[in-house]
Amino acid sequence: MINNAPGPTLLGIDVMFVGTILAGVAAMMVMLAIYAAVTVKDPMAKRVKALNERRDELKSGIVTANARKRQSLVRKTNQTEKVKETLSSMKVLQQSQIEVIQQKLAWAGYRNKELAVFVIFARMVIPITLGVLAFLVFYVSSMFPEWGSMKRLLALTAAVGLGYKLPELFLQNKATKRTDAIRKGLPDALDLLVICAEAGLTVDAAFNRVAKELGRAYPELGDEFALTAIELSFLNERKQAFNNLAYRVNLEAVKGVVTTMVQTERYGTPLASALRVLSAEFRNERMMRAEEKAARLPAIMTVPLILFILPVLFIVILGPAACSIGDAFAANNAQ
Repeated sequence: MINNAPGPTLLGIDVMFVGTILAGVAAMMVMLAIYAAVTVKDPMAKRVKALNERRDELKSGIVTANARKRQSLVRKTNQTEKVKETLSSMKVLQQSQIEVIQQKLAWAGYRNKELAVFVIFARMVIPITLGVLAFLVFYVSSMFPEWGSMKRLLALTAAVGLGYKLPELFLQNKATKRTDAIRKGLPDALDLLVICAEAGLTVDAAFNRVAKELGRAYPELGDEFALTAIELSFLNERKQAFNNLAYRVNLEAVKGVVTTMVQTERYGTPLASALRVLSAEFRNERMMRAEEKAARLPAIMTVPLILFILPVLFIVILGPAACSIGDAFAANNAQ
């Protein structure tokens, strides 16, 4: 006979069913971890391709590009112009707005300025799409019959607002992660720049060497330094290459490095000594930031301690005593 008796439950939840789901999730995570460990990819592969494309773009001002390159650029420009015309006809495209989006794209690591038009277009289309879907779900279908009119209106408003902010939230998240990664590797990069400068390398050769050495440990920083080295080699004004580096990275430390490099280029001051001072300052700043996080840790751990650790501790300590008291009362009642 097949046993159809229900399994043990906790607070009305089938423990065996939840355990099966958790076991499946754990097995999937183990498989993903093994796959990630086996298929280790070079983090600089895509970045090197993008840097080569940037080098070709800079060379195009000196060397004539081939016909296929021109056709791809014309095709891309035509697509962007169509979107621009559509947005301009709807009076939703402003130059100041485009510049702000281009700055956020640069901070997030997207160097194609034409994408700003598509971001603005997505910021207009996504709220409409999510609003229509939310209207169909909350008003047309009967998925939430117990919700009142105010709750439905709030849900619809939240869907539209989320759709409007979704592109900017995505860019902000990418920019924050990228900035943190660059901040971690900047002191090491400055130390290597000091060594390269004292060894007699030129500025562009030093940036290129640091990019190669730190490419695997800090791919974002290696990417920026490699691109700066390329622009130093091809741009007419070296100051513009440093300003482009400050434009692409939303970090005050990088702006300080750029200011130092521009001043050394202009006045001929020793580069190694200035970079050594900056490196020491950035290392002290990183140490102070780590000490700040360590000092904030007890206050952060208070809530998990109260919610998760203390209840389990009370159960372990008082559980046997409560069971003994319960058994004693049950024996007295039986007598």
